[in-house]
Amino acid sequence: MNYPFEVKKLSYDYNALEPYLSKEILEFHHDKHYVTYVNKLNEIIKNYPNLQNMTLEQLLTEPEHIPSEIRTAIKNNAGGVYNHELYFACMSSADCELPTDRLALAINASFGSIENFKAELSSSAINQFGSGYAWLILSNNQLEIISTPNQDTPIAPTVTPLLCIDVWEHAYYLQYQNRRPDYVENWFNLINWSYVGARYMSVAKEQ
Repeated sequence: MNYPFEVKKLSYDYNALEPYLSKEILEFHHDKHYVTYVNKLNEIIKNYPNLQNMTLEQLLTEPEHIPSEIRTAIKNNAGGVYNHELYFACMSSADCELPTDRLALAINASFGSIENFKAELSSSAINQFGSGYAWLILSNNQLEIISTPNQDTPIAPTVTPLLCIDVWEHAYYLQYQNRRPDYVENWFNLINWSYVGARYMSVAKEQ
């Protein structure tokens, strides 16, 4: 998908993630913050016809094609679109059973166990200073956990983001106030492992 970028609707109702994430938070997060990033990105690209055929991923991974005067704005707003779309897609209103497929085997091989994975991702999310994200990524065919500030995105030719948790305050503050650890703990009940597993299978090479 390229310009004009469209707002992606949620695949679940606004109240579907309760009690872990409230309807109020999801409406505010999706309809205000995410939509603003989409609109700002389109507003910037409107005046640059040479960028209008680039995909969202290309805007984030090919900065050499972006004029220097808008490079930071594109990074921030394209990142805001990409990160939010992955965050919303990685959650589900259905019962979120832990993975038992190739992704589960890869998590066990990389982190020792699902429990260790959860602990490491939780630590990365809770300890991210200020606003940002914690990620499960596939880098050079290896699973890793990282965090990034603001709307930075780890996508690269050899890096595929598989899962992310948004730890900007607007993602949780209306419900959890300053209790980021409680938000992170509850968010694990919402992971759409089928979606994450499908992303992994689409890019992972046989070991």
